[in-house]
Amino acid sequence: MAELYDLIEAPRVRAVAKYIPISAQKARLVANEVRGMRAQDALEMLRFMPQRAARPIAKVIASAVANADNNEGLDVEALYISKIAVDEGPRRRWRRFGARGRFKPIIRRSCHITVELEERPE
Repeated sequence: MAELYDLIEAPRVRAVAKYIPISAQKARLVANEVRGMRAQDALEMLRFMPQRAARPIAKVIASAVANADNNEGLDVEALYISKIAVDEGPRRRWRRFGARGRFKPIIRRSCHITVELEERPE
């Protein structure tokens, strides 16, 4: 019977935020800090982080927790972050004039944040 329980996957819940106006490299630094943590602990930790990327990542985690509670009926206290990914989004580019008539490119980067939560049995 134990082998059968091992084959059954725990339910996973996803939440995605797209086109967040921050570079993926900066957001990954914050995402790496909360990877593998309990969802409630991660939200508390992100609340006090000074980085700008902490707020959108906290919103995505809170959205995934709400999805787990409302849609799947999972226990909020038993959720942990099984996967968190920060991918590059589209770049907005334009050119400005620089010294001696040259062009200086300006690149505004964006990212997509994906969070998967899983219920960990106690």
